[in-house]
Amino acid sequence: MNASVQTVSTKTVALYAIGSLGTGGFATLPGLVLVYYLTDTLGLGALIAGLVVTAAKVWDVLIDPVIGTRSDHSLATTGSRRRLMLLGGSFLPIFFILTFAVPAGANALLSALWVLLAFLACATAFSLFQVPYIALPTELAPGYHDRTRLLTWRVVVLTIAILLFGAGGPLLRGAVEDSRLGYLLMALVAGLVIGAGMLVASMVAPRSPALTKRGSLPAYRESYRAGITILRRSQPFRALLGTFMLQGLATGLMLAGAQYVATWVLRSEDAVTLLFVVLIGPALLLAPLWGTIARRIGKERAFRIASALFTLAALSMVGLMWVPGAWIYLPVALAGAAYAGMQTLPMAMLPDVISHDAQRHGAGKAGIFGGVWTAGETTGMAFGATVLTLVLAITGYTEHVAGEVVEQTPTAVAGIILAFSVVPAALMAASLVTLGKYRLRQSDIDTATTPTRETTS
Repeated sequence: MNASVQTVSTKTVALYAIGSLGTGGFATLPGLVLVYYLTDTLGLGALIAGLVVTAAKVWDVLIDPVIGTRSDHSLATTGSRRRLMLLGGSFLPIFFILTFAVPAGANALLSALWVLLAFLACATAFSLFQVPYIALPTELAPGYHDRTRLLTWRVVVLTIAILLFGAGGPLLRGAVEDSRLGYLLMALVAGLVIGAGMLVASMVAPRSPALTKRGSLPAYRESYRAGITILRRSQPFRALLGTFMLQGLATGLMLAGAQYVATWVLRSEDAVTLLFVVLIGPALLLAPLWGTIARRIGKERAFRIASALFTLAALSMVGLMWVPGAWIYLPVALAGAAYAGMQTLPMAMLPDVISHDAQRHGAGKAGIFGGVWTAGETTGMAFGATVLTLVLAITGYTEHVAGEVVEQTPTAVAGIILAFSVVPAALMAASLVTLGKYRLRQSDIDTATTPTRETTS
């Protein structure tokens, strides 16, 4: 195969990229505001807030491999992964709105249960879309560089989504004086946009003749067994997934901590909007550049450079301990430039891993890979919020309900800064170690013919 020939249509690239409007929105907005909503509007303790978010995410981790096998089953029996994607995109807006619709006057227990159940359902709907969505590049883009192009433009839309939801969400929240109504307005607008992006992207799922007759769905035990088999036999997948999980933990921790940094370090709750603008501006501009760098030096080397830059940017922000101020926007901008590569490159490497496995063990397992990948990504992002709440609890953060005036101790503020700088930098450094174990190269992908499906998009 000639890797320089583009075989993916512009329409396919565009439709697939629009899906990141949904995935980026769901990954960004709850990670940014949900813990803060629980501690600073509903008045839940930091540990309880962390437990609520983590419990919903643990459920997500449990169901992702199952959804992966059902996605592969749907492909084999109907010729498309579209059905699950449509279900997820249809139901997510409903549960997203309910997550931020806790009735006024509800006590702490009712508030915690309400958010837990609604967010659990929301995460389930998201997985119904996300797992098959991640599996699609192997079917849509047959070549090494085709996948880089497909995933590069997906990340361009992803960065736009992060900016749109990360900056616009807090603005919508602050558009009304009552914070509860503000959160509800934010959830209504964001939920509809997220769902629309998912439904549009569902149309890119190719339709092909069914490979097998309709049969019974795989048992839950078989789903987990298939996931474990994938992890055991694919060393490149283990290395890439381990790297992505550690980086998800680091970025999830920083995402959950951004609102606390804005409120208690920069002394402006609205400063979180500018933080996101400064973060995503460079990411939006440089996402295509990372694709160019990857074509010249390889995806894995470019990924290593991006990860190292992000590590340095995160570590430098420990200076907020002694000199809080607007200088923080410089390392945030550097982190944004690196973050574009940290998203583009591993997502372009994942289809290579799936293709490499298909050469050796047969095609038709992309859904299982997608399920395990989504479970790992979810684990990282979920425990990022958990680590933050643990640090807040240890350092004595004071929770409060909407309208109540409190002040945090210097120890609590120091905990916020450490959770935003030193801890994620250490996690990023660990991810560079696991990334060093990834040894799959272009020659391993394009020297053999991988079974692919014709697309109709």
